[in-house]
Amino acid sequence: MTTAAGVIAPGPARDGRIGWLEQTLGGITESLERAIFTERHARSDGWLQRRDPRIKMVAALTAIVAASLTSSLAGLALLYGATLGAAKASRVPFGFFVRRVWLGIPFFAGIVVVPAIFFVPGPRVFDLALGPAHLAPSWNGLAGAAIFVSRVGVSVSLAILLVVTTPWADVLKSLRALKVPQVFVLVLSMTYRYLFLFLHTANGILLARKSRIVGRTSGGEQRRWITGTMGNLMSRAFKMSNDVYAAMLARGFNGEVRTFGTYRVRPTDILALGGTVIVAAGAVLIGRILP
Repeated sequence: MTTAAGVIAPGPARDGRIGWLEQTLGGITESLERAIFTERHARSDGWLQRRDPRIKMVAALTAIVAASLTSSLAGLALLYGATLGAAKASRVPFGFFVRRVWLGIPFFAGIVVVPAIFFVPGPRVFDLALGPAHLAPSWNGLAGAAIFVSRVGVSVSLAILLVVTTPWADVLKSLRALKVPQVFVLVLSMTYRYLFLFLHTANGILLARKSRIVGRTSGGEQRRWITGTMGNLMSRAFKMSNDVYAAMLARGFNGEVRTFGTYRVRPTDILALGGTVIVAAGAVLIGRILP
């Protein structure tokens, strides 16, 4: 049986293993479910959800700057503890929040910082001779790597907490309130909205192909189908971008992000921002006092 592209669809993977089609379909579906899951939490009745989005944006940026300035694990621990407390008060699932950050950050940040472990001067942990080369990581290098990975993890945690507890439209409007360039906010808005639309389209294409699997094809035929599908999606993206922008201009769009909600800073918002500033200042001072 052939598909609409005229290519016989591949059959199930041998030996019960999951093939590339199932993996891709599962990954796209998981991304869509995660986006829906995050939006639901942004509209729940939690502590951060009740704060003014502009205050949350300023508070998150303040804490991120403090994380980049502190050079102590104790200061970073203070910031991360406050972040976990805010996540708990905002009813963000603990496992979801921690796994989303720490399953990937140590790996990718560690790749960047690994060379510094061996080249930073100081007392050596051990000296492993591998022929003419010597592996001699230093204690100072390990300490610097731990601070770097922790700093990245705390900063990403703060950014994720902001996005999870704030609807995307409010995030964009807060950026405009902070005088972020209009074109930057517009690009973010369109990218976020239509990324998930095309993920949904790709999910439907892959699911339709999977439902027609009755035989096997060669690797070359499968690669040609993937290439054709990618070209099809890109063509749709270009056409839709032109159509959507023309429709927006026809309806009076001037580049400003608008929401139905009105922002009002309350005393509790000021107190929350003040508490964030105190914690951020404490983290920086701890970095100056403690090694």
